[in-house]
Amino acid sequence: MGGATTGTDEPVTLQGIAERLGLHVSTVSRVLNGKADVQGRAASGQTAQRIRSLARELGYRPNPHATSLRTRRSNLVGVLFPRLSEIVVATIYEGVEEEAAAHGLSVFVTNTRDDPAVQRERIAMVLGRRVDGLIIGDAHLDGAVLADPALRRVPFVLVNRRTDGDHPAVTCDDFLGGRMAAEHLLGLGHRRVAVIAGEPFASTGTDRAAGFLDRYREAGLPVPGHLVRHCPFDIPGGRRAATELLAPADRPTALFAVNDLAALGAMGAARDLGLRPGSDFALVGFNDTPLAAELPIPLTSVHSPMAELGRAAVRQLLHRIAGEPATSQHLRPQLVARASSGAPIGPALG
Repeated sequence: MGGATTGTDEPVTLQGIAERLGLHVSTVSRVLNGKADVQGRAASGQTAQRIRSLARELGYRPNPHATSLRTRRSNLVGVLFPRLSEIVVATIYEGVEEEAAAHGLSVFVTNTRDDPAVQRERIAMVLGRRVDGLIIGDAHLDGAVLADPALRRVPFVLVNRRTDGDHPAVTCDDFLGGRMAAEHLLGLGHRRVAVIAGEPFASTGTDRAAGFLDRYREAGLPVPGHLVRHCPFDIPGGRRAATELLAPADRPTALFAVNDLAALGAMGAARDLGLRPGSDFALVGFNDTPLAAELPIPLTSVHSPMAELGRAAVRQLLHRIAGEPATSQHLRPQLVARASSGAPIGPALG
């Protein structure tokens, strides 16, 4: 039951800690194994603090093998993402890891490159490791990969992206974020605008673009289809899309890129075309990654609570593991205005 020894080489056990504190061993177990929130029988804050303090003093470490045998759980969660190298994904994963550790869970991540064939292969690999649940951050809108019969036996929660089905998902309110970007540009007087819309199979790009277009339509300024360009969620994709949009003489006065990497690519395109964001055109990104504020021309961006998305996904997964219903959550974004969107070019619109 324990994973450490005392100065006399005797193992430190849950029972030993309980006896020292005059508590029942189940109370000690719930606190040290991170089960209090799931089972709803949390010890008082003072009691939990005493338990953790003594456990640290004695050098107690849980024995994962013993815990697995006793509970038939592995305390292991698998996480699927397109690419952990992306700053948004990495930040969400940090939130996942932090919250999982607080509940006594271990996590591991695998990359799928957003390829459905690889997704299926990695899901099979993750399930083969007897995980208690999955957090899936690479879902496509059609949800086809999630129809895998093997997933019916293991709880899972989506993060960052949703599907058109009823799978529980923790996402930023991307539609609202798109509307916020549109509201900002309308307030600056921009009538002719364009959207770098990302991949059409991902809800992040689809919902952000939809919110933006909806607000412009509402203002009586529908955006023509040829001014909405889909591209990969990366710098080269954003650069290609922005080059196509900014090169014509009748270029739009503002661009909305559905993520900061695409916006960074748009800045590169503007440089090559002799244009300056914030002066020759306005530029707005999405996610508000740390890089956004540090660029030579700081990027206006819609802030997404990335780490909190990961933490909230773990909490929802714990509900599912405990046999309780999980609910979808949409965390609120916030627009952060910086130099890239420039000064007003006319009266507010809309």
